[in-house]
Amino acid sequence: MHALMLPHSSHYDEMLLSSGAVRPHYQGFAEWLQAQTPEALSRKREEANQRFHRVGITFSVYGDESGAERLIPFDTIPRIVPAAEWRALEAGMRQRVKALNAFLHDIYHDHAIIKAGIIPAEQVFTNAQYQPAMQGIDLPDQIYAHITGVDIIRHADGQYYVLEDNLRVPSGVSYMLENRKMMMRLFPELFARHAVGVVDQYPALLLSTLRQASRIDNPTVVVLTPGHYNSAYFEHAFLAQQMGVELVEGRDLFVRDDHVYMRTTAGHKQVDVIYRRIDDAFLDPLAFRPDSMLGVPGLLSAYRQGNVILANAIGTGVADDKSIYPYVPEMIRFYLGEEPLLNNVPTWQCRKQEDLQYVLEHLDELVVKEVHGAGGYGMLIGPVASEAEKQLFRDKLAADPAGYIAQPTLCLSSCPTFVEAGIAPRHLDLRPFVLSSGKDITMVPGGLTRVALKAGSLVVNSSQGGGTKDTWVLED
Repeated sequence: MHALMLPHSSHYDEMLLSSGAVRPHYQGFAEWLQAQTPEALSRKREEANQRFHRVGITFSVYGDESGAERLIPFDTIPRIVPAAEWRALEAGMRQRVKALNAFLHDIYHDHAIIKAGIIPAEQVFTNAQYQPAMQGIDLPDQIYAHITGVDIIRHADGQYYVLEDNLRVPSGVSYMLENRKMMMRLFPELFARHAVGVVDQYPALLLSTLRQASRIDNPTVVVLTPGHYNSAYFEHAFLAQQMGVELVEGRDLFVRDDHVYMRTTAGHKQVDVIYRRIDDAFLDPLAFRPDSMLGVPGLLSAYRQGNVILANAIGTGVADDKSIYPYVPEMIRFYLGEEPLLNNVPTWQCRKQEDLQYVLEHLDELVVKEVHGAGGYGMLIGPVASEAEKQLFRDKLAADPAGYIAQPTLCLSSCPTFVEAGIAPRHLDLRPFVLSSGKDITMVPGGLTRVALKAGSLVVNSSQGGGTKDTWVLED
């Protein structure tokens, strides 16, 4: 039998109440867990690691001199979400993604939200992710972000908050799918006991979303990867294979007469939709970085003519920039005439003098983030930072206040996790994947749960030592 370590009373635990009682939606799982021996669970964990290695589910860390591929640690205790909670999350994400797409269309067309004085013009037009080349381009159904990863946390108050929106090239969905496959292989008896929402239809939904983005019948879809040195290459190859489409690199494509073609053994074939996993700057050396070897010369011209769809669109990065994030609730009110269903995290924008002053005076309590940062890099977690680290950030804030935002140190919820010391609470977040086509906004029930494996750590990113869990959304 397994003893569960009690969660700390200062944060919300997904499975346990502070008294140690099990929450109702975890009851069945907790009974099963109590019947397992530590040795049996250890064997299952080892089996999972071996299988993940065999399949090649690894990632590489930029800047790692060894260039070693790493296995993302996988935890065999699932994160379970009750049906009613998921319905509320789903409605909030639909609303949010709809407003973000409306915002992107607006800033590349009429600028209504800027004219209304809701978002300062310089916040948009001087943003590094804003692409003037997109101005005036009409996209089918005004969809810019076909795939959005919404990072959600639960705070000590029990409420869900959106931590950030990922609209450029959100990654991690392959781990969501492989984690589920692994759990079903290791513990089939658990799925016989629980009505768990299925996620394996995601590749079919993604392919349908990409096809619907095109105005032609039966369009040819490809996945464009920077190549096997990219940290997410496993995912690019996995999704192409699951969708039954070609995985291509920039050198496999060329543009002629403003149409994109793929080189194949049977000759040239026109490409209609590109699910691109390459950043804007590298997409077309004739339009963006001239030294890019990853992109396709002339791609922007074909795109401007409407002869190819890019998912996601060029220039979507403005909407997931951390300096734009504080305005999303206002976007929802402005474009949809609705109140936000999901909360934002309170945010101080250091570009504002009074906000900067507050941040400098409360550095011990806050998390400070680079507005363009990602992967858990370029941030300061005040409560655990050394004096030297805080001084470094004071200097950074003085030199470039507009490059930073700050937020309260939220206490991410925890979930029992299988660690070396036994089963102990570890902090986690959740990234569902939202698919937008002109017809509908869809998502599979669940997402990628990332877990901080170090005791007390709030950083869940795999590049910072985090792991992943299967996410179960229980059906009614």
